[in-house]
Amino acid sequence: MEEIRLNKYLSEAGVCSRREADRLIEQGLVTIEGIKAVTGQKVQNGQKVCVKGKEVKKQEPQVLLALYKPRGIVCTAEKREKNNIIQYINYPVRVYPVGRLDKDSEGLILLTNQGELVNQIMRARNFHEKEYVVTVDKKITAEFLKQMQEGVPILDTVTRPCKIQKSNSHTFRIILTQGLNRQIRRMCEYLGYQVQTLKRVRIMNIELGNLEYGKYRDVTTEEKKKLYQLLK
Repeated sequence: MEEIRLNKYLSEAGVCSRREADRLIEQGLVTIEGIKAVTGQKVQNGQKVCVKGKEVKKQEPQVLLALYKPRGIVCTAEKREKNNIIQYINYPVRVYPVGRLDKDSEGLILLTNQGELVNQIMRARNFHEKEYVVTVDKKITAEFLKQMQEGVPILDTVTRPCKIQKSNSHTFRIILTQGLNRQIRRMCEYLGYQVQTLKRVRIMNIELGNLEYGKYRDVTTEEKKKLYQLLK
């Protein structure tokens, strides 16, 4: 009989992350067949699992979407937030965004119902690449590129070294391996530049490509295969 750890079961069911699942279990809010679960416990096929009295069922099929997020849409599952991404996409299965792309920015964002996949992609220590095309308000200098590449002091830290390439007098491409709050905008502001437009064009191996503004697509089987290899 197939068994799975309870925290993984809840994560894959789209309830929460594994860490949050462990907290819920410790608080006595999770039951298996009506009995309070304990940390580390395993679930067997067909057993009834409840969180806060509500039955949890693993979501099928697993969903992974690539969305070209328009400007003005907020990357939150909070329904009270006006222009939230979940209402915008209006997908028939419950999904949530992998990370954030700030309201004023546009471009690629992933949405999924796989909690564990979110955890794996979001772990900063894994140095997963995200690529952006950025336009600023004045001419880009060699010194600006050098400082951006080597690291800029923001938010009580110094940004990780990154790859950056000038596209034209006011536009550059940048590849980051961390996701500090409004990182690129803050880096530019520190160096005396204002971001005019910011578009994310790649997350790891998944590219925005020719996806239309405001539209979404299923991540392909080939893309998923490569993604899972990178996450190992």
